[in-house]
Amino acid sequence: MLTVRKAGERGHANHGWLDTWHTFSFADYYDPREMGFGALRVINDDKVEPGQGFGTHGHRDMEIITYVLDGALEHRDSMGNGSIIRPGNVQRMSAGTGVRHSEFNPSREERVHLLQIWIEPRITGVRPSYEEKQFGTAEKKGQLRLIASPDGREGSVTIHQDACVYASVLDGKDAAAHPLAPGRRAYVHVARGALKVNGVELKGGDGAKLTEESEIEFSGAKQAELLLFDLP
Repeated sequence: MLTVRKAGERGHANHGWLDTWHTFSFADYYDPREMGFGALRVINDDKVEPGQGFGTHGHRDMEIITYVLDGALEHRDSMGNGSIIRPGNVQRMSAGTGVRHSEFNPSREERVHLLQIWIEPRITGVRPSYEEKQFGTAEKKGQLRLIASPDGREGSVTIHQDACVYASVLDGKDAAAHPLAPGRRAYVHVARGALKVNGVELKGGDGAKLTEESEIEFSGAKQAELLLFDLP
């Protein structure tokens, strides 16, 4: 079964410095029907104005993945990490027993467009940790590239959950497919462009919940970039 979550149905807030869309309940947006999907708790689609950002704040017991689409994001945290994340970078922060961090747009001219993803861990109270890896467009073009997994296989970042995250860039005749094991579920988020998921057309910002499916097929893409979550 495939259930579409249209882009315009998401929670939305424009704070001036931040234009954000929430796939699931977050901050002032609350919908009891949209509290997450399996272990996937948050997909925030954020656009941050130049020189603006999120001041230092704390997290606990959450796997936080940041995926930059355009621009750059400067990260600093209480573990001593500091970096500028750009398109192709995937950042993973396991908050565990507690971590504080800030995220700012270092540009004076360009907005940064990013997805921030929260996945609930299967174990709590772990030591906080940080990881960042690069996955260029060539690695994602025409295929599903594993970017996060419980065992770090294929060079992916490691998360404390039996979940896998894939990224893909598809266009024209590009097609891809992903088998879904019995008892597993999946969520597809279309970051931009358009494509068909199991024959259903989705556009930028749209999502799809998939249950009781044996395979997920991607076709008919038009400059599409997507994330696929294979979840328990």
